[in-house]
Amino acid sequence: MHVYLVHHVAAKPKDEDPKRPLSDSGREDIKRMASFLARSGVKASRVIHSDKLRALETAMHLAEVLGPGNIVEESTIPIASNDPIDELFAAIDDWTEDTIIAGHLPFMSKLASRLVTGNEDETVVHFKPGSVACLERGENGDGWTVQWFVRPELLGV
Repeated sequence: MHVYLVHHVAAKPKDEDPKRPLSDSGREDIKRMASFLARSGVKASRVIHSDKLRALETAMHLAEVLGPGNIVEESTIPIASNDPIDELFAAIDDWTEDTIIAGHLPFMSKLASRLVTGNEDETVVHFKPGSVACLERGENGDGWTVQWFVRPELLGV
């Protein structure tokens, strides 16, 4: 099973739009990233996002490109920037389907670290807006490993 942790792409500044929708550069980044993920064979039946508009828009772009039938849903578990990761960490243990989670820092970084090392304070990847970490369960027993990690700037302009 795979979990894809996605840091939402760049959003407009709060003083420009308090709802913080995606910026033009953020929209371009997520289009390139979604296209790259589709060409790479990424499939996920669920796309979960936080309650923030920038995470929802990131999730919608990914679901659109990665195929019909993806369920896009707002997380029922709090996954905002500074929410504790314990509840989602426990919930993931019961998941059987590949899932994309679109959220924020430092939450995404702490979740990746906890899944891989057991310690949320050990950094395993350095997220930037639009980054995607693919974590795989099962390669090291029942534990999680980082299968790959990519940032938008690696995909060119």
